[in-house]
Amino acid sequence: MTKTKPKLIIWDYDGVLSDSEKLWIKIWQDLINEKFALGWDFKTADKILGGLAVKTKIANLKEIGIELDNDFWEEVKRREKIEIEHNLTATPGVEEILKETQIPYCLATGGLLSKTEAKLKAMDFKKYFPDSHIFTAEQVECGKPEPDLFLFAAGQMNAAPAECLVIEDSLPGLKAAIAAGMTPIAFIGSEMNNTGEYRSKVEKLGVKLIFSTMKQLREYLSNIDK
Repeated sequence: MTKTKPKLIIWDYDGVLSDSEKLWIKIWQDLINEKFALGWDFKTADKILGGLAVKTKIANLKEIGIELDNDFWEEVKRREKIEIEHNLTATPGVEEILKETQIPYCLATGGLLSKTEAKLKAMDFKKYFPDSHIFTAEQVECGKPEPDLFLFAAGQMNAAPAECLVIEDSLPGLKAAIAAGMTPIAFIGSEMNNTGEYRSKVEKLGVKLIFSTMKQLREYLSNIDK
């Protein structure tokens, strides 16, 4: 557990800044069941789609014979817009960290840029993440669990991988951070991840820094932010 002050914090969005990963998975689950009559439960949808960039989701679905058409995408956008406008809230305590920390930080997410911008504006978080500090999977060849996005973000922010902390909730995101040679921090405080079973999966990856509340994360960062 490092106490060396990092040069950069890389934040994930869904499941970290907001308990929102469950919202997007549920939309995809419902639409896939409606369109393809598969009868997926949430756990199945999460296993195939959770924590991944959109193009990785598409690739995973293609492998099992599911092709998405324009009508599917338009309905995804419509339902996501409703969730962003009415149900998106910040994770309790995260804004205090963004206000207080003196360590530079950025956002690296598998979500599309247009959707990411809308989410940040809905929570009034754009003031914390200017355009130059937002990176999405659209900018790299491979999304999480590959390290490309985190390495790209670090390069743009002039930080070496070993100098970066990555705050992630998903297993693919944590794997990407490890593959990038960065220090992974697992935030497991979201509704779908705050279980002993999920903590065990995170621990099996070799992640040492695991927090279930932003208060715990804030205390850890304040100790190295000196």
